[in-house]
Order: sequence, then structure tokens, then C-alpha cells
Amino acid sequence: MRLFLKLVALFFIVTIGITVIYRFVPPPVTVTMLTDGNGITKDWTPLSRIDRNMVDAVIGGEDSNFCTHHGFDTNAIRMAMESNAEGKRLRGGSTISQQTAKNVFLWQGEGWTRYIRKGFEVYFTTLIETIWGKRRIMEVYLNVAETGIGTYGVEAGAQRYYGSSSAQLSASQAARMAAALPSPKTRSVKAPRASPASWATSSRAVSRWCATTASMPASTSRQAPDKHKGKGGGAGWPLPLFRIVA
Repeated sequence: MRLFLKLVALFFIVTIGITVIYRFVPPPVTVTMLTDGNGITKDWTPLSRIDRNMVDAVIGGEDSNFCTHHGFDTNAIRMAMESNAEGKRLRGGSTISQQTAKNVFLWQGEGWTRYIRKGFEVYFTTLIETIWGKRRIMEVYLNVAETGIGTYGVEAGAQRYYGSSSAQLSASQAARMAAALPSPKTRSVKAPRASPASWATSSRAVSRWCATTASMPASTSRQAPDKHKGKGGGAGWPLPLFRIVA
């Protein structure tokens, strides 16, 4: 029993310590990268040097409540459970925070091990929401997310698909990259016409979301009181994003 308690204490000390370190230091490599037989192409880029269109696109495509939840979107989880229970196409309810926790600390894959992973995912998601905050979570996510075969992060993705830096992405380019994130190995960013219809639908949905938020006045933004207007993100950005993109 004493040995078990020591192991549990060691687990918490190590995981919390690593999380604190990653609050300031870029994660050097992830399990997903190490197990990728296609090699690793990545280029860590600070959030301040990533085009805001990219931030907007991933929120619109992956987690529209990112700025307001605390790591878990209960409505998305409920809808995913209902959809899966009805026998429809399997649908996930993971937030950007959960995906970041999985990408940085855990492993990918299906099968029974995913249930074990989900338990750890809850723990690590709570840790990064508490220790990192939204800005750092977004920064890490945009640098470790798989954006293509053997390609990780939006900077490496932008260089691969557009031959330019992630600091200069149009809304359309950002939307196409965001739409490919759920299945980066099968969805083509450069040649959308050759991709499945679901890719095109996702890309259009992200583009519409971005266009809507970009034109949203401060009075209707989800959490942007007038007194915060102009502090970093433009009138259409929710309050937490002023800190994210500043």
C-alpha cells in the first residue's frame, strides 16, 4: 500500500512538473510524432507570429466554445453521445483543450486503450486549463497538431501547402487547414476538389463561421464588453482571445 501511494505521489509530482515546464518551454516531441513512420517536420512558432485567421479558423472548426468553457464542452459531449447512440456516424465531442492534452501527453489510436486514455485526458486537460490558460493552450495546439503526413504545426503546414509563413494566411487558407485537422492524412489542403465531399462541407462551415465572427460587432460578441474594445483582437473577438492573440 505504501509503495502504491508513493507511485501515485510520484505520478502527480512528475506530471504537474512537466506541465509547469511546458507552460514556458515548447514540448520537444510527442508520442504521436515518435510513432509516425512518415518522419517529423515541425517548426515551433509563437502565437504572436501566427495569423489570427488561423486562430479563428480552428476555433470555428474544432471548438466554437473554446473561449468560454473550462476544458470540456458538455453540450458537444451530450450531442456526440446522442448521435453515437442513434447509430449515426461516430462523432467526437473533444475540445481544443482535450485535443492538446492528448497530443502533448498521451497517444492516438482506437480500441480498448482509448478508454484508458480518456481518463488520463480528463486529468491532463484539467492541468493545462489550470496551469497554462487559454493563450498557451492555443499556442501549443497550433504547434503540435498534425497538419499533414509527417507534418506538425501550422507553420510547417503553411510552408508545405502554401509555401509561406503561418504569419501570412488568408481566411480561406486558414479555413482549409482547419477543416483538414480532423483527418490530416486523408484530407488534401492544396487540392480540395479532389477531396471527399465532407472536407468541402467542413471547409465551407469554417469559412462561414470566420466571416460571421469577423463582422460581429462588439455588442454581440460572446464575451467582449465595450471597455475591452481595441485591446488586441478586434471588435469581433471574444474577451479571452484578446489575451490569446495579443
